[in-house]
Amino acid sequence: MFRPVVTASVLPFIGRRIRRSCALWGVLAAAAVSACAQDTGDSINEFADAGMADTQVSQEYAWLELPPGFPLPAIPDDNPLTPEKAELGRYLFYDTRLSANQTMSCASCHLQELAFTDGRPQGLGSTGEFHPRSSMSLVNVGYLSTLTWSNPLMTSLEYQALLPLFGRSPVELGMADQEAELFRRLGESEYADLFEQAFPGETPAISLLHVTQALASFQRTIISGNSPFDRYMQGDVGALSASALRGLELFFSERAECFHCHGGFTFTDSVDHAGVGQAARPFHNTGLYNLDGNGAYPEDNQGILEVTGRAEDMGAFRAPTLRNIAVTAPYMHDGSIADLNAVIDHYAAGGRTISEGEYAGVGSESPFRSPLVRGFVLSESERADLIAFLESLTDETLLTDPRFSNPFVESP
Repeated sequence: MFRPVVTASVLPFIGRRIRRSCALWGVLAAAAVSACAQDTGDSINEFADAGMADTQVSQEYAWLELPPGFPLPAIPDDNPLTPEKAELGRYLFYDTRLSANQTMSCASCHLQELAFTDGRPQGLGSTGEFHPRSSMSLVNVGYLSTLTWSNPLMTSLEYQALLPLFGRSPVELGMADQEAELFRRLGESEYADLFEQAFPGETPAISLLHVTQALASFQRTIISGNSPFDRYMQGDVGALSASALRGLELFFSERAECFHCHGGFTFTDSVDHAGVGQAARPFHNTGLYNLDGNGAYPEDNQGILEVTGRAEDMGAFRAPTLRNIAVTAPYMHDGSIADLNAVIDHYAAGGRTISEGEYAGVGSESPFRSPLVRGFVLSESERADLIAFLESLTDETLLTDPRFSNPFVESP
């Protein structure tokens, strides 16, 4: 069993967490405190608290094969998660018949090999319309408290599925006013048995409700927890390089502040799961823009201000998960930062400076910038270490797992 050196101050913390059936994150606290300064140890404790829950999972959900330390996702009472629903959802997720012109599917914007993102700065709809924001990763989406970049009201995967199907601005799959055609296509396909197995005895089996419930069920099964970082936490001391271990220390330090917005087992502070009373729904302004010297963001991308109407919400977006972050470039809500080096530049400066053009401005001077984005200085070797740690969050099994792959394509 993996037994890192533990400082005396963290022993009570470790024992408490083990008693709550979440030893994984207690081990994380112990490992980091043994290697880091005391302020980093306190930060690790805060990180661990963000992911704590009873991880005892009933036999009913054993088929999910949850990673060690992961609780059960939040599953709505009116849509119990079953293997049959998830399998139906996988077929629907990859089916181009769900778009009006039959050229795109959900998977067109969420590619498995890119951790269910698409590699574009902005999403691209089936009619060729570019979206103002990038396609977010669907990895561990069942654990999120909010589901988009900038809508605090979007908390249901079932409801969210309606937007790509029927949304008009921007157009994604473009099925608005074509519900009858959607049902005709599904009714004339191989779906009859799949719907009957997923929703036995329900009439009609093929319905919009069942389409959205199946899509949501499949997405809840896209769970990532087998990265080198996870294997290290489970006792494989050789899973992380010396550089990645130094990067872990930086990540959890008050110096870099990364863990505050990217905490818990999901590496984001927008977390919900079974057993959570009131899920937190935080949004952050990172000083990415400051167009007018008063904190303005581009008109088509002003964060949750567009929902709340509150001036102080200008430029506030959800913190994405950092799991598999090395394969999900480009970064930020609008894909305006190309690589991880440039992301570190942005945060090291305490906000981005754009020197010329229509978006010119000094983000670090924005009155709406989060106080957590305050800047820091790294040496070149420290920068390399931090990137090595971020790369250690890539779950290679997820990127090729046949449970999440295209069912219409034969495996090689």
